[in-house]
Amino acid sequence: MYLPTARFSLWADFIERTFLDEEFKELVAQGIVNGATSNPAIFKNAILTSSAYKEQLSTLSHLSPKEKYEAVAIFDIQKAADILRPLYDVGNDGYVSIEVDPFLCDDTQATTQEGIRLFETINRPNVMIKVPATQAGYGAMEVLASRGIAVNATLIFSSEQALQCANAFANAAKYCEQPVDTVISVFVSRIDRAIDEKLKSEGIEVGLMGIMNAAEIYTNVEALDVPKCRILFASTGVKGDDFRASYYVDELLARNSVNTAPIATIDAYIAHGDKTIKLPLSSEKIETHKQQVRDAGIEMERVIAGQIHEGLEAFKSAFTEILTALE
Repeated sequence: MYLPTARFSLWADFIERTFLDEEFKELVAQGIVNGATSNPAIFKNAILTSSAYKEQLSTLSHLSPKEKYEAVAIFDIQKAADILRPLYDVGNDGYVSIEVDPFLCDDTQATTQEGIRLFETINRPNVMIKVPATQAGYGAMEVLASRGIAVNATLIFSSEQALQCANAFANAAKYCEQPVDTVISVFVSRIDRAIDEKLKSEGIEVGLMGIMNAAEIYTNVEALDVPKCRILFASTGVKGDDFRASYYVDELLARNSVNTAPIATIDAYIAHGDKTIKLPLSSEKIETHKQQVRDAGIEMERVIAGQIHEGLEAFKSAFTEILTALE
């Protein structure tokens, strides 16, 4: 863990074959990162822009586009898992995540079956199966975790989503002799990008609602004390020059948590980030800012619903682009 006394972990939100062989190994060896996450958008950029995949793809012409995608993605996940395995073996996280087909997000059984298939095919104990936090996804999360498969619940923007994930993991723990590690991935900066222009026009401080929302979710989930379940702060890179590069890592530093960040954000945090524990925040502080947002005429329920929809559509779009390119 990056800060062992706080049980705070820093994971790399990036997967690409050459990176895994070079910089990622160094970050792990130096004790900077102790995990990694991926999603369809990350794999799209890697597979479609990096020359590192051409040789393997040239041997896969007999496969369907999805089979080609899975072959290269699984190779990378196995590589990352093997690099991280020594950390996993001593209880220092060491997980890498792979997401199920986002088009299955409304089908509990299909999501569950794909999660099990991916886990068994990858054949590494330190793989987390990433499942979107939809109504169908909650059931899949519970089944996977009850079978001893680590789960990364993703695309969480609301306390309601987070608590449903936490309850699924708590239920799963009842059926496990040893509860499995799980994380609840709360997306942060996307909320600020959706509303900050409106807040700025109203003279209200920007770059805070994503943090307040994530802080409230953190407090609510921590109160449940679900075995081996942690909040993971995601979407923590900044866009533009309005905030320092490590802003969303600095301001969300919390005990018993994970922050998965782009490499540039990790570099900035290591160079000059704030190592002071910031969460939990008081309910009064959170509510004060939420009231300011309401006074500005912003309905956060509608914003959050839009972000959930846009997030799923973005993953589906990236997945479609990969499959189209691999036809």
